[in-house]
Amino acid sequence: MTGRAGTGAGVSEVAGARRLFIGGEWAEPELGYYDVLNPATEEVVGRAPEASRAQVAAAVDAASDAFEGWSRTAPEERAAVLDRTAAVLRREFAGYAELAQAESGATAGTARGMQVGVAAARFRRYARGALEPLETGLPPQVNEAGPLGKAGVLGALAVRRPVGVVACVTSYNNPWANPAGKVAPALAMGNTVVVKPAPQDPLSVYRMAEALAEAGAPPGVVNVVTGARPEVGEAVVAADGVDMVSFTGSTAVGQRIAEVCGRGMKRQLMELGGKGAALVFDDADLRSAVAGIGTTFSFYSGQICTAPTRVLAQRGIYRRLVEGLARYAEQLTVGDPRERGTVVGPVISAAHRDRIESYVALAAEEGARLVTGGERPARERGFYVAPTLFADCTHAMRVVREEIFGPVVAVVPFDDEEEGIALANDSDYGLLDYVWSGDVARAFRVAGRLRAGGVGVNTIGRHMEAPFGGFKRSGVGRDVGSYALHAYSELQSIVWPG
Repeated sequence: MTGRAGTGAGVSEVAGARRLFIGGEWAEPELGYYDVLNPATEEVVGRAPEASRAQVAAAVDAASDAFEGWSRTAPEERAAVLDRTAAVLRREFAGYAELAQAESGATAGTARGMQVGVAAARFRRYARGALEPLETGLPPQVNEAGPLGKAGVLGALAVRRPVGVVACVTSYNNPWANPAGKVAPALAMGNTVVVKPAPQDPLSVYRMAEALAEAGAPPGVVNVVTGARPEVGEAVVAADGVDMVSFTGSTAVGQRIAEVCGRGMKRQLMELGGKGAALVFDDADLRSAVAGIGTTFSFYSGQICTAPTRVLAQRGIYRRLVEGLARYAEQLTVGDPRERGTVVGPVISAAHRDRIESYVALAAEEGARLVTGGERPARERGFYVAPTLFADCTHAMRVVREEIFGPVVAVVPFDDEEEGIALANDSDYGLLDYVWSGDVARAFRVAGRLRAGGVGVNTIGRHMEAPFGGFKRSGVGRDVGSYALHAYSELQSIVWPG
């Protein structure tokens, strides 16, 4: 290993390659590098390091060694490090957003506002979070004399303590906000972290590590290891020194991680797949519903687990809703996200584009009616998928039941409230559902019966202090706001004679 991390220093300049960040130092990868591609142009953005299992072990050891000191650091000092990190992100905002756009294919507005902007906001939020009270006093308890001692009054506190070393395994759809949403609350609580970014766009996470080092995070508190091979992530999750795994990604991968965590009794925070149901009732504001559901076509090109991809439309507005969604999709400009006016950029890779296209073909085979889209946009390079809408679907179709993770919406008709609720709940997933109705009382009544971790009533907006997570196969645990601080902590009880 060489060179302490500082203000952007220590990054290898050879062929635009990054190095691993282990124990506060930049390390040459033992297994070389792999290319990170711009999904809009298929050009090489940079080169990411391929960690060996030994280097993963070294990163976990560094985090373990740093835990004792960091966990005992004053909350005010941890808060200052996080606040300074947010300041670095704001200072380098333009460059960071340009990198995020290049490696993730996000539009300029998304890269700036929803990626780097949200990351900076999360570091600021958890700078405050580091100062939140850890103790909750419990009512005194009067005990009779007995085998456990004399009669008396016992006082008690419930105190949140850091878990230890947290493995943060992050998703490709947001290389800034997703890692920040794990790293910031974990550090605020006094944990140390080993971050394993998604292989498609890991370069931004190394920039985040630089920012944390410049902000004063001690060596070993933050470590970053990457690799295109699955062995790297497997080694991080299985390492004996890891106390908790925080994962965002597919349900299939989450299930495999959970099996490993179960064998080691590791704590878990899992934000997994989604197939969000959007119930649109006859009395809904269709303009609002179309705009909300239409974000599936544009926001991250549908690569987001919270998207309302499964539309349940009451028959009275079914035709008008389908027509409105078709008009919305057909007005969206698909193209290079760097170009002004582009609304729908590429998906992350050729393999993922092919997967989405296979679902489009399957939907036609299953009998769904293709309303718009379904053809690959005519572009020479890049991994593009046209916004695609299917109507006249049944709830048994795979295109309705399975997560596609792309700009594809399927519409299913229903007759009455009971049928709509039953269809919405007939899913392996339960992350975010949505209800559109002019009758707010009914909307809240329906929301209360949906088996989902969150429900948007006449909105797709998110409240950034509300708990976030899923029912069923959409995840385990809750984060966001103070709930993230709870997720990255253990509860300890302290009892004493009053």
